[in-house]
Amino acid sequence: MATFQFYKYHGTGNDFILFDDKTDVHGWLNEKTVRSLCRRRFGIGADGVLVVGRTDGGSYWMRIFNADGSEAEMCGNGIRCVAKHIREVLGERDEKVAIQTLAGVKVCAFEGDSISVSMGAPILERRLIPMAGEGGTTDISISAFGREFVGDAVSMGNPHFVVFEWLEEEEARVFGKTISSAPLFPNQTNVEFVKVLSPAHIRMRVYERGCGLTMACGTGASAAVVAGTRQGILQGDKGVRVDLPGGTLQITVARDLSDVILSGPARRVFAGIIESSDFEQYEMMLGNAEPFSSQK
Repeated sequence: MATFQFYKYHGTGNDFILFDDKTDVHGWLNEKTVRSLCRRRFGIGADGVLVVGRTDGGSYWMRIFNADGSEAEMCGNGIRCVAKHIREVLGERDEKVAIQTLAGVKVCAFEGDSISVSMGAPILERRLIPMAGEGGTTDISISAFGREFVGDAVSMGNPHFVVFEWLEEEEARVFGKTISSAPLFPNQTNVEFVKVLSPAHIRMRVYERGCGLTMACGTGASAAVVAGTRQGILQGDKGVRVDLPGGTLQITVARDLSDVILSGPARRVFAGIIESSDFEQYEMMLGNAEPFSSQK
């Protein structure tokens, strides 16, 4: 029986179970383990699992697994939680920290209670998002249950489809799930439903692939402001406030779209110890799965 230290974090209500790779957790984590850990009321409960570690050269890296066990390229709220952990638990004293993700190296800066992340330039080329077919990435029409949704596709290291139409929670869940798995997106997509309150203020719901509706999404907020800036309805270079069910994020987009800065809080909620045997019986119900490989 193995035991693992874990930490529970959230960024504007987007919550995660975090492990330090020093515990050799990669030998235990797999798709079914992640699913059992994230299952609310039966596990710890979370939108995803984060793993943080250091390369042999001393650089920090992170991995993010969705609640369904799939691996994501990047997570704006997750990386702020990782940065918080690096600062407060691992003892990093620098004002900025670079973290390797599957979407590239992201630099996080500590600013009081807020953490800012340089998300890099948005990806606006269709094949790189990725999207099937030819053409552009704006004014894309997708049908769901006989209803047409027109939106813009943006990648912030992971794919997003931004719809400037406000939906209430249940509608967002139903239509978001269908749009997320549209054939147009071979890797599926996250879906944002956005209400523009002013050129500097939006309200947003997000349906995340692999998770469903979540309280917040940092890459989704970034994608929404990028899309609105491209359309001329938001002033991204002056900063846009994004209100989500779990709290508020601030997004600033460079005039030339060369970078997107995401700012918001991250909180450590509690820590604990997991015994691997606690999940064995439940995991048997989920079938066999190979462990995730470590990133060194």
